[in-house]
Amino acid sequence: MWDFRLGEAIGLMVKTLPFIVLRIVVYFGITLAFILITGIGAGIGWGIGAFGGADFQGSSTVWGGIIGFGLTAGVLFLARAWLLYMVKAAHLAVIVELLDGASAPDGQTQIAYGQQIVRERFVEVNVLFAIDQIVKGVLRAVTGLVRGLLSILPIPGLQQIIGLVRAFLNIAVGFVDEVILSYGIRTRATNPWESARTALILYGQNYKDMLKNAAWLVVVTYVLAFVIFLLALAPAGLFVMLLPGPVSAFSIVIALLFAWSVKAAVLEPLAITCLLQVYFDRIAGQQPDPEWEQRLDGLSGKFRQLAEKGTAWVSGRPSGQSAN
Repeated sequence: MWDFRLGEAIGLMVKTLPFIVLRIVVYFGITLAFILITGIGAGIGWGIGAFGGADFQGSSTVWGGIIGFGLTAGVLFLARAWLLYMVKAAHLAVIVELLDGASAPDGQTQIAYGQQIVRERFVEVNVLFAIDQIVKGVLRAVTGLVRGLLSILPIPGLQQIIGLVRAFLNIAVGFVDEVILSYGIRTRATNPWESARTALILYGQNYKDMLKNAAWLVVVTYVLAFVIFLLALAPAGLFVMLLPGPVSAFSIVIALLFAWSVKAAVLEPLAITCLLQVYFDRIAGQQPDPEWEQRLDGLSGKFRQLAEKGTAWVSGRPSGQSAN
């Protein structure tokens, strides 16, 4: 069915409790910001609406909430690189160390240790973020192979579900990109671009097993997130009752944000840990296959871009950039 060891993965989550707490603080803080700023926006809209009729007040309240929600979403979009660098990748680094039996040095906190590893491997936020975006593009190209194979199968009605398959595979890719980043951490790579390229070749050699396990984890993760969403609806509805005006629809939004917070803080790192088990088990003793390298070169311009960036990388920084 699947190849990961869920009990061991849960044990690793317990061992990285400081990071789980950090993720809970960060992601639930984001949810709280969404709720508060949306509520403030709705309140401002309600106040402005007092200068008009009932219909105007109702619509201005809703639009105030939407604007507040949009502003918060914009800030989160800008902060996504920092979240990847300081939270996700640092947590990933500690998980990789624990998988290999290592731990944080005496006198250093687990969070500081993880962030130190990330800085050593990727130097700057923009480097890690750029690699992650390129890796996601290459992974989507690999999943395109699967979609291409499905599209030529003589199965009645298959074309109607290709769109759903595409969406499902894209979600699965969201779990795999951090696995690719983990390869450079584990191998102590000094060139993160070349490391990502090698890791992608090894992923391509084992893409069927990786996608199968990623698919199982997508199902489990989203089913659990949906259950959390249903449980959160009632308390979210009680909160919305305190807001002015006709904003009952925001109870669904709040419940969704809460479920997203649990998914991002707890379920996602668990899923990624499970995929790390599968990836490292599969690539053990393997060497990058030149045929897969050529296939990826022809399949994705982003994969070729990794080679260009890797060639330009000198002594831990892009060529032409000197140390301060």
